[in-house]
Amino acid sequence: MSAKQQTREIEELSEKLSELKAQKACLDEEAQRHAERRDKLNEQTRTLRKTIAELRSERDSLNEQVKDLKMTRDSLREKTRANISEIKTLRQEYKAAAEKKTSRSQKSLQEEVEKLDWRIQTTTLSLQEEKELVTRVRLLETQLNVYRKLDSLRQKIAALQAEIKALEAQGKQCHEKLTGTAQRSQTLHQKMLEKAEEQKKLQADADSAHMLFLKTREEAKAVQATMAEVVGQMKQKKHEAREEAEKERAEDEKTLREKLTKEAEEKLKRGKKLTWQQFQLLAKDDEAEQD
Repeated sequence: MSAKQQTREIEELSEKLSELKAQKACLDEEAQRHAERRDKLNEQTRTLRKTIAELRSERDSLNEQVKDLKMTRDSLREKTRANISEIKTLRQEYKAAAEKKTSRSQKSLQEEVEKLDWRIQTTTLSLQEEKELVTRVRLLETQLNVYRKLDSLRQKIAALQAEIKALEAQGKQCHEKLTGTAQRSQTLHQKMLEKAEEQKKLQADADSAHMLFLKTREEAKAVQATMAEVVGQMKQKKHEAREEAEKERAEDEKTLREKLTKEAEEKLKRGKKLTWQQFQLLAKDDEAEQD
């Protein structure tokens, strides 16, 4: 193959190398875009993961509050039921005691007891009279005790009824707070699920971008390998071209020398004077033949 043909092949390889460099530059740029998109998506994923953790923590805290409020509400209900049960018992006692009540009023009984006490303390009485009066006072006191018991039962019932109202008010407040807290917890839970779904999508997009990055980088490596092959071929072609050029130069010099030698010999045969260069040329030929 002539040096000219080899030079043309080297030029073709150089053009191919330029195309490969441009192709690799495009692939490197594309890989960089995929990497930047992947990193951006991963950063967004990390931010979402942190947000989800915060939402979960807040939701769990609200759930604990709901749990405590339910326990408080149940405790208030249990106390209310216990008070209602006690009121029923006290009303039964009141009913039983009321049946023992006399037809006389409490005021009338109390006034008579006070009069009898005053008489016993201020009047000289015989033993029998005093005994009869004391017995009468005891009887009246027994009847008054019925009224006192009824008053005590009414007070207890009223106190329990007041406590029930207070418990019901607390229970209502507790239930409203529980409902509001549970709703906030549910809202946070739904928001957390939405963020989790968003994170899942972002992670999938980031994984896809990473796969495209790896694929593009492998393509760039393949082009780089091809470039290395072309560079190797160019070096080989340049080496062969230099050898071929050297060979052609040597052949051209030989042809020229033979031509000049022939011209000198013909000139010598004609008896013409040789130039110094022609004389040296013939002398070198003679030395070469002797060698």
